[in-house]
Amino acid sequence: MLNNRKLRVANYKLPLAILAVLIVSLLFAAAVFAQDDMPTDDEVNKIAKDLYCPVCESTPLDVCPTEACRQWRELIRQQLAEGKSEEEIKQYFVTQYGARVLSEPPNRLASYLVPALAFLAGVFLLFRGFRMWIKPMAVESASGEKEAAPIPQDDYIRRMEEELKKRK
Repeated sequence: MLNNRKLRVANYKLPLAILAVLIVSLLFAAAVFAQDDMPTDDEVNKIAKDLYCPVCESTPLDVCPTEACRQWRELIRQQLAEGKSEEEIKQYFVTQYGARVLSEPPNRLASYLVPALAFLAGVFLLFRGFRMWIKPMAVESASGEKEAAPIPQDDYIRRMEEELKKRK
């Protein structure tokens, strides 16, 4: 009978050991699942670095120390937790505060092309102005030759020039 009892206890040791290993492994697995699904600071700052503070001038949202910026970073965190994409969050800020909150202009081609075209137009106008200023206007005569246009003189200037010639 003693032998029989030892056999029963030995039969229970293996299942109890397996059960103990399962319980311990489930405890460690539960710690992994216990994390909340709030976005990390890195995920929030990834979006915040592409946005500028609507209150502070030329300060990215991820490094701005004001209380308003902290609240806006928390708003980004909440929107990420709700499942919104990066573009949806940026669009929300553009809708609320205007396109000035974006680190990149919305239409990059126009923002680089328009100043370049304006610069080239200014250079062209200056070039033409200097050419007209330096080169006297020529008037074509009936024979087709160019001759200098007569400069209309004021009576006072004409008399002044005559007097200066007499003094020489």
